[in-house]
Amino acid sequence: MSEVNLEINWEYAAIPGLEREKLAGLLERGIKEALVRGNGPAAAEVSLTLVDDARIHELNREYRGVDRPTDVLSFALTEEVEDEPEIVGYADDVLGDIVISVERAVAQAEEYGHSLEREIVFLAVHGTLHLLGYDHVSDPERQLMRQKEEEVMAAIGLRRD
Repeated sequence: MSEVNLEINWEYAAIPGLEREKLAGLLERGIKEALVRGNGPAAAEVSLTLVDDARIHELNREYRGVDRPTDVLSFALTEEVEDEPEIVGYADDVLGDIVISVERAVAQAEEYGHSLEREIVFLAVHGTLHLLGYDHVSDPERQLMRQKEEEVMAAIGLRRD
């Protein structure tokens, strides 16, 4: 199992404290399993921020040029940037940041008929796979990413209801 240093920022305050501890444990398990099944590093640092629709809308507009809220955004710190010097022998375990809209997750959990916990963990797994370089632009990419997501969710006991 991969080791993960997960920092959770609870910007969205509507999740009661008792649920936070349980949700934090599930998020850590989901992200660890995504690292394993996604062929990620043995150790990684991930920052996860739970926000409202207004905040994720702002981030989506600023960083992706898309003027609407979304459910999850991933900001990989391991992507190669043009004109950036290569650092030889430097092992950075910081994968990046994941931002999840709790308001979108609530709506989607209701729409799909499963728990809010499952939806938030699924979005964290989806975001983690993006940090590892997975995408869903083409059909083959989408199928592979969906397969990895379902494997992770089954492994941690959060299958679709």
